[in-house]
Amino acid sequence: MSPATILNIHLGLGYVPWLLCFGAYIWPRFRSMEPIEAQRAIATLHSFRFFGLVFLVPGVVGPDLPAPFAVFAAYGDFTTGLLAMLALLTVRRPALFWPLVVAFNVAGVIDLVGDYYHGVVLDLPGHAGQLGATYAIPILYVPLLMITHVAAFYLLARRGRQQASAN
Repeated sequence: MSPATILNIHLGLGYVPWLLCFGAYIWPRFRSMEPIEAQRAIATLHSFRFFGLVFLVPGVVGPDLPAPFAVFAAYGDFTTGLLAMLALLTVRRPALFWPLVVAFNVAGVIDLVGDYYHGVVLDLPGHAGQLGATYAIPILYVPLLMITHVAAFYLLARRGRQQASAN
């Protein structure tokens, strides 16, 4: 099997265990939590996305990793991580917290969708070996990030419906 085929299999199957885990353990807990606490937990996970800057570190990634992919992934993760940290810092100020929750989730989805787009356009599977030590990020970490963004948007919409019905 070629490295490109293996990467594509890994990318697809990376979602399966996270969806099973999320459905069995995480989602039931989020649904029972207060909205602010569920979003706080999601923001905590995403606050570690500063780590994405590693895509720019020579020696960690190979010299032939497509630069448009590496730069977009690195700075998209960094931006999302900073916005998530700001959300966490403002949790006691809902007027700031909620817009930052929306901001880090929008930035995060744009980042991940952009990474997938760049991965296809730039033939990332054909450069799989250039991911070096970062290979695990799109396989193990990205699926959980995308799943939690979807959950965050669902919880935001549910909160909005609850607020509307209370008024």
